[in-house]
Amino acid sequence: MAKKTTVLDNRCPNCGAKAVFNPKTGKWSCKHCGSELTLEEMKKHKNASNEENNKSVAEENVDTYDEYISYNCPDCGAEIITDAQTSATFCVYCGNTAILKNKLSGKFAPSEIIPFKKTEDDAKEAFRNIAKGRPLVPKSFNAEENIEKIRGIYIPFWFHDYNIDGQLVFSGKTFDHWRSGDTSYTRTNIYEITREGSLKFDKVPIDGSTRFDNDLMNTIQPYDYKELVPYNHAYLSGFLAERYDVEEKDTEEEMEKNVMDVTKNTFLNSAPAYSAKVIKTNTLAVKEHTFEYVLLPVYMVNVKYMGKMYTFAMNGQTGEFIGNIPVNKKKAVIIGLIMFVSLFALFLVAFYIIYKTGGRV
Repeated sequence: MAKKTTVLDNRCPNCGAKAVFNPKTGKWSCKHCGSELTLEEMKKHKNASNEENNKSVAEENVDTYDEYISYNCPDCGAEIITDAQTSATFCVYCGNTAILKNKLSGKFAPSEIIPFKKTEDDAKEAFRNIAKGRPLVPKSFNAEENIEKIRGIYIPFWFHDYNIDGQLVFSGKTFDHWRSGDTSYTRTNIYEITREGSLKFDKVPIDGSTRFDNDLMNTIQPYDYKELVPYNHAYLSGFLAERYDVEEKDTEEEMEKNVMDVTKNTFLNSAPAYSAKVIKTNTLAVKEHTFEYVLLPVYMVNVKYMGKMYTFAMNGQTGEFIGNIPVNKKKAVIIGLIMFVSLFALFLVAFYIIYKTGGRV
């Protein structure tokens, strides 16, 4: 049985219609009356963005993953059921955005968010351009029905901050080469090198959802973290959103290994004159570690072709995109045959010319 949840949305204070976040202007737009509203103006009214609704985010507690959630659309009244990881969705009947308040509460409350800067039209254009210069992309892949499925989604990420401190002692070699008469000589010099210091890592990201492929999320990075802003429900208007289902502690081991490897290599590479470096003593250790939970913008669409799923994803801030692109095998075979026949025909013509001229040009 689905659990009932509180639904929030953003309404235009001037006419009561839907107000949706506009990535181009950074304001909330009302298509009904044409109003353009700032976040401060939105906060003054009773909607998803006001202080009361966002203050309660940190006070409530939601501690389960394995439940289904139902809500009644505030526009048409339809009952919609979604799963536990979805924190903002659309009503399939009227298209209204539904922000599920208690899915963004307690430990699931993001601290910061990077709002979308690229529009849905930008993502659709990038998707259309995938086929340009790629004759083997199936026509059905770029069909308008697939393009219309592109949606903006806020993906949960963990940011890790580390301060690594310690000492690395390693041996290194240099080589002297000289020649005396007909004899060549090489002398190997072995040194002990010590490097001591600390490295600080800020906002190292890792995807907090099992629904999204980590390699895919890594490829569309980096984001400009200067544009992080305090989280507010209002930014979800017009977009989908997920909450994390991978706990911070489950990402810590992988992240710590990565930053320790980077630190070790940085210390080793600080002695470029030496080769064949061998670590003798390593006292590098984590002196400080903090983390935070944030939402980052991504446009995505999954397209099924020949029984396999292909994913297109675009960074909703920078426009960087990646796509798994299928190949039309039938078209590839036809093009291959045409090329083979063409080359074979050229070979026959060249052979005929050589035969008729007796090898003389």
